[in-house]
Amino acid sequence: MWKIVLVDDDRQALQGMQRMIPWRELNLEPVGEAMDGEEGLRLIREHAPDIVITDIYMPVMNGLDMIEQLRREDFAGRIVILSGYADFEYARQALRLSVDDYLSKPVTLQTIREVLEKAIAELEAASRQRLEEHELRQKLMLYEPFVANEWLKAVVTGCGKGPEAGEPPPGEGPDWGASRFLVLAVEMIRGDRMEGWSARDWNLVRFAIGNISRELARELGVGAHFLELHSHHMALLLDVSRAVSDERFRELALRLAERLIASAETYLRIRLQIGAGLGKHDWRRIADSTEEAFLALEDKRCAPDTTLRVYCAKQREDREEAETGFRPVRFYQEMAEAVRQLSEVQAEAALDRFFSELSARKAVSAAELRHIGEELLAILKYTLYDSGLGLDEAFADPDVLRELQEVSLAEELKAWVLTKVKDVCDRFSRTDNLKHKQAVDFMVRYIHEHYAEDIRLSDLAEKVYLSRNYLSNIFRDATGETFNDYLTRVRMEKAKSLILERKLLVFEIAEKVGYKNVPYFTTLFKKHTGRSPSDFSKG
Repeated sequence: MWKIVLVDDDRQALQGMQRMIPWRELNLEPVGEAMDGEEGLRLIREHAPDIVITDIYMPVMNGLDMIEQLRREDFAGRIVILSGYADFEYARQALRLSVDDYLSKPVTLQTIREVLEKAIAELEAASRQRLEEHELRQKLMLYEPFVANEWLKAVVTGCGKGPEAGEPPPGEGPDWGASRFLVLAVEMIRGDRMEGWSARDWNLVRFAIGNISRELARELGVGAHFLELHSHHMALLLDVSRAVSDERFRELALRLAERLIASAETYLRIRLQIGAGLGKHDWRRIADSTEEAFLALEDKRCAPDTTLRVYCAKQREDREEAETGFRPVRFYQEMAEAVRQLSEVQAEAALDRFFSELSARKAVSAAELRHIGEELLAILKYTLYDSGLGLDEAFADPDVLRELQEVSLAEELKAWVLTKVKDVCDRFSRTDNLKHKQAVDFMVRYIHEHYAEDIRLSDLAEKVYLSRNYLSNIFRDATGETFNDYLTRVRMEKAKSLILERKLLVFEIAEKVGYKNVPYFTTLFKKHTGRSPSDFSKG
């Protein structure tokens, strides 16, 4: 209900307004009456009414002085003057004080109704605007980390409009204008244990690798941003102050890479190999370091050394890639995104750019083309699987590899890839299923970034404009797990990581992963790991 305060030194006028105003019909509530401006000011401060109806000429403090004081205090309600004085000077002062209406006594029922209806309509419009602005701020706060992450991914991979978009977005991060940067290319070595992994399993492992890498970087005094790229590839963007020498930075990066490999093997039973790019002084050249890091991994395949797990890029002034801007990492990322969005246009544009760069090289062997095709095939298959599109069979045909083996020219590979992408897009409904995929992607990202908060499915349903039950079903279909089970599992993985660090007590860990009830946290932890937190910390 809308609240009203009445201020008039005439008792009969107050009683008349009480009888005249259609309170219930207009959803109004009287919260106070005053017979002078000073008492009126006290009541308004106490009750914060939406509407004030006041006389002008009153003892102690007149109505205009009261209104002037309210304006100084930023009173946002509607003010209506109802006075027996129709003096021009009073009207001029009322206009200066932004009074909403000026009525002369006596006033009719029709007039008072019209004035109040107008005031209520303005209040409702202002309320809607505040609500919309609040929702917009909430959405901006919600999406700001995602926008920043997409910008960072564009800078690291060289695709999208990262460097071309101007200065970095505001928020936490390195001092972009005064830091050195270096990228580590992180690759999970596929093994029997990974066979049959669900999208959930991949997400949790990558999440754990990201946590470990950030903690190790913090211990070494290095800034770190972990980015999931595609399939079994990830990137770790490192930054230090320019006061740190290139040699020292490289030493720290290689030490971090070695520790990350050891930690992943110890805690996750995952084998990693890592390529290190060269350091860059300009954030606009970060993508060069990424390409160098992945080329370092590529070089080791040509001359593998089983004693090494970290591979370092070398200066490549004599390499054709440096001359032509050949960027396979950017191409793979662009193609993965095109398949995620089911966009033939994006895929064709990426293919055109990549094969134009490829043609600038002196020569590309048939074996190199087939290797590019095999890499791209693995990435696109994983992208479909990871997105929950359920169409990885589009690249699972036993004839696919045979077709690829017959490719010997760049144009043949380009046409073959485009045919496969078009086949996926043609077979997939781009309406509800795409919306479902985007909703699930949003939920997964939100869980991984807000697991320490009180996350409820109903709240997320409102954010993606779907019903709670419907969202629950599509999340379970896409991940193979209920929303609550998935959230709990993410929290337990983070709890395991915190316990192994041995820096926090159990109740502190419980709070950091979203549980205020420590016994309940302990019960869940034991259910998921088979051991209590204290037993788990003993190894």
